[in-house]
Amino acid sequence: MSDQAGQWHFLTNHARVLFAIARDSSARLRDIAAVCRITERTAQSIVTDLEQAGYIRREREGRRTRYVLCADGTLRHPAEAHVPVRELLDVFASHDGGR
Repeated sequence: MSDQAGQWHFLTNHARVLFAIARDSSARLRDIAAVCRITERTAQSIVTDLEQAGYIRREREGRRTRYVLCADGTLRHPAEAHVPVRELLDVFASHDGGR
């Protein structure tokens, strides 16, 4: 990871977390954090951001949390405000190991 310090990346951690949730809606925060290579605290903060922005909803299933994607929302940046989140998810799902 240190060799990547100071480099920029195409995807934000918010996008990575959203993709992780799209792949496994019942993933635990620690699993999301591990897949995204971020801390569990950062994953929790991002999940809260995504929920407050209306991109996901949390539902309790016993002691576990399941995430529900709200993919009809649009991207936040004004240049992409016309693009539904579903389209972004579809692009990455079609390139996700044949899924």
